[in-house]
Amino acid sequence: MLWLKAFHIVFVVTWFAGLFYLPRLFVHHAEATEPAVHARLAVMERRLLVMTHIGGVLAIAFGLLTLWQVPGWLAAGWMHAKLALVLALVVYHLQLVRMVRRFAAGANRWSSRALRLFNELPALALIAIVILVVVKPF
Repeated sequence: MLWLKAFHIVFVVTWFAGLFYLPRLFVHHAEATEPAVHARLAVMERRLLVMTHIGGVLAIAFGLLTLWQVPGWLAAGWMHAKLALVLALVVYHLQLVRMVRRFAAGANRWSSRALRLFNELPALALIAIVILVVVKPF
């Protein structure tokens, strides 16, 4: 059980590294004016997205394995809230996939300011998830 939780945490960190850094690359991409910079950032974004996929899939897999070991957690309100936030993060991740494709095609519609705000969403989710898991308020 402790091994499952440990690997879950490791891959959550990996997933969040991508969720945090990819939108920062988008900010730079949106502000870039040189074609060579656009091309370089598109490659970086695509490669980071692959690592973000791996972290996300393994974080969710180890989380589900942990829940399989302790199914009683599924009756807890804090777990319902955590799973809702994880679902929101999956939707956020899917939006990142769309954005990587649009930036690569030169079809970005986001301003750098909007991207900076968008970048804060996973941080808010992370804070809420950590509080839910550690404090278990309900």
